[in-house]
Amino acid sequence: MNQTNPLLKKSYDFALCIVILYKQLVKIEKEYVLSKQLLRSGTSIGANVSEANGAISKADFSAKISIAYKESLETKYWLNLLRDSDYLSKEKADKLIIDADELSKIMFSILKTTRIRKPDNC
Repeated sequence: MNQTNPLLKKSYDFALCIVILYKQLVKIEKEYVLSKQLLRSGTSIGANVSEANGAISKADFSAKISIAYKESLETKYWLNLLRDSDYLSKEKADKLIIDADELSKIMFSILKTTRIRKPDNC
């Protein structure tokens, strides 16, 4: 794992936590549907950040970070739903939501500074 890219490291570590949580939800809670959605969105963040890291253009980079950002928002949705349906403790959910929110803020900041601006035709 690339230790020089903080977003890549944080998103990988987050994905690892999501994988571990998924295994617990399936084994202990016997919850298969919501946890699968969480697994997909929570691991997709890091996968898209990794793809952005190898982007061939600024537009490609921005598109991948944008997808990762949206996946972080979706992940927070599933975490809230698992918490509110009592599959996940408030403490565990809130910690992961804070982590996902931190990733979201980093990616949103990146998007604000890397978006390709279209010239005004006025």
